[in-house]
Order: sequence, then structure tokens, then C-alpha cells
Amino acid sequence: MTRQRSGTPTRDRIHLAASRLFRERGFAGTSVRDIAAAAQADPALVIRHFGSKELLFLDAVRPRLDESAFDAPLGTLGTRLVEMLLDVGEQFRPAYVALLQGSAEARIAEHLRGLHEREFVVPLRSRMSGPDADARARMAAAMVGGMLYALWVVGDGRLTTDRAAFVRRYGGLLQQLITPDA
Repeated sequence: MTRQRSGTPTRDRIHLAASRLFRERGFAGTSVRDIAAAAQADPALVIRHFGSKELLFLDAVRPRLDESAFDAPLGTLGTRLVEMLLDVGEQFRPAYVALLQGSAEARIAEHLRGLHEREFVVPLRSRMSGPDADARARMAAAMVGGMLYALWVVGDGRLTTDRAAFVRRYGGLLQQLITPDA
């Protein structure tokens, strides 16, 4: 195997290759050898730099939501979140699906739970009030997870045939959890 001498550190090349391959093929569909070949590195270096395929996956696959989505006026936050998730689909979807596919691995499942909490429940909960705000934030997160599953895992494109109606209806349901007394 020819080694790349571009000045790009081996660790960075491995990370970039892993990020791309995990998003394209998922955790189970990507081997350490695949990553090494794409990074033009020895497979032993993948393990030396990251410890294991699972740890590399956790480092390479990090979906992030735009925090500004939670800054929308509270009365329109439900529709704003649905719109934002539909808009970021192609950037966010591969990482989300890769995490779901890899969630049979304990550390990946724990990572997914942490992302769920940090990226959605906590920012949403911080905007809500009432004694049941935590429960409603968790229900809203579960509802969004169901939407993402239907759109990105099952691939039910019929849900968004009329995007405006979908945003209005699904966003309205989500809004009922965010501001139930409004």
C-alpha cells in the first residue's frame, strides 16, 4: 500500500476517511481495513490512534443541531424545529442514521442517549416552564425522533409531499407539548 505524504497527519486522514465511510455505510458496513485504505494508512494505525473501531466511530460521527433553532419565539418553536430539521436533513441525516445503525453497540447507544439529551432535551427544556416541563421536553424529543425515523430511516417521503402542510401539522403537534396552555 502506498503511503500518502501530503503533510496531512495520519490521524486526520483516518478521521476524515472514517467520518465519510461511517456516514455512507454505517458502523457495521465499515471495516477498519476500509478506513485504513481510504486514509492510505496501515490498519494498525487506525487502532493505535483511536483505540478501536467503536471509539473512532464515536469521534467521527457527531451530528450537531443548529442551536439558533431553539432561539425562535416560544410560540412558534414547534414549527421552527420541524422546518430546521427538514432543512438540515442532508447534513444531519447520514450521522443520525449511522448512529442508529450502530446503536446495538453499548458505547454507541450511550453516545446516542447523550446526544439526545444534550442536543435536544436540554436546550428545549431550558425554554419551557411548568412542573411537567421536563416530561414534555422528553416527549417532544421522542416525537422528533419518530419524525426523523419515518423520514430518514423508513424513507416515507409521502409525509412531506406537501411540505407546508407537514410543517404546520407536525409543528402544531410539537407546539402542543412546548406550550400546552397557549
